[in-house]
Amino acid sequence: MTDTPAPPRPPIVVLCGSTRFWDAFAEAALYETAAGRIVLAPGCNLKQPHPLWADPVRADRLKHVLDDLHLRKIDLADDVLVVNPGGYIGDSTHREITYARSLGKPIRYTHPTPDHS
Repeated sequence: MTDTPAPPRPPIVVLCGSTRFWDAFAEAALYETAAGRIVLAPGCNLKQPHPLWADPVRADRLKHVLDDLHLRKIDLADDVLVVNPGGYIGDSTHREITYARSLGKPIRYTHPTPDHS
């Protein structure tokens, strides 16, 4: 039996942006996956009704957990793709971009912005 080395790990990309663009996240994930990348993305859309976050107190706690979880996804990723239709970048996304930059992660954008073309 011949020992063959394992193939190299595909690059990991994390998608960041506002979940108000949930459909754009799905489209970005599709293209990134087709390009051979492992995709990490938000797993919950708190802007859509669901029993897990119907209670406002529970929703607030979950948002903090999810925000921290997303930073851990940035830790794991090789690069970041900001999903920003119309160039929109909200406060949470801006924090994630700042965090990714502090780690030296390359950052791409789905749409040009005045500060990030």
